[in-house]
Amino acid sequence: MASWSVFAQEQPSLEAAVRARFDAHRHSLLATLGPEGAPRLSGIETPFWAGELWLAMMPASVKAADLRRDPRFALHCAPIDLTMTDGDAKVAGRAVEVTDPATVAGFSASLRQPPPPSGMALFRADLASATLTRVEGSHLVIETWRPGAPVARRLVA
Repeated sequence: MASWSVFAQEQPSLEAAVRARFDAHRHSLLATLGPEGAPRLSGIETPFWAGELWLAMMPASVKAADLRRDPRFALHCAPIDLTMTDGDAKVAGRAVEVTDPATVAGFSASLRQPPPPSGMALFRADLASATLTRVEGSHLVIETWRPGAPVARRLVA
């Protein structure tokens, strides 16, 4: 696993393209594992702060309970552009819950609006992989980064 900032250091070009896809839309789709092991999809905003990707949610939400029980997640940028010109981004990894008051306060101060009175559960995304899929001519181009490895590039006709 690696932090988002490690991804940015190892592969700045791919990181910028993946981040741009997440920044292009306010909401993304978060996949977690429910208690019975089945996947669960939830909408989530995906802010970047202090060089990292964060997952913030209501503290008593089902997705927070899922991540506390099993921190594995997948996150999809949910593109609206059906031509896929700029690509479709996905990341997967483990969510690390952050409860340090100074970090939570700094993150909260960076938000467009303050957290609700009930507070928030805050998780930092540690990445196992990041993938950008886009259309290039008549091919589908899939680029995948894994920590410490070169980017794997596949062309699908």
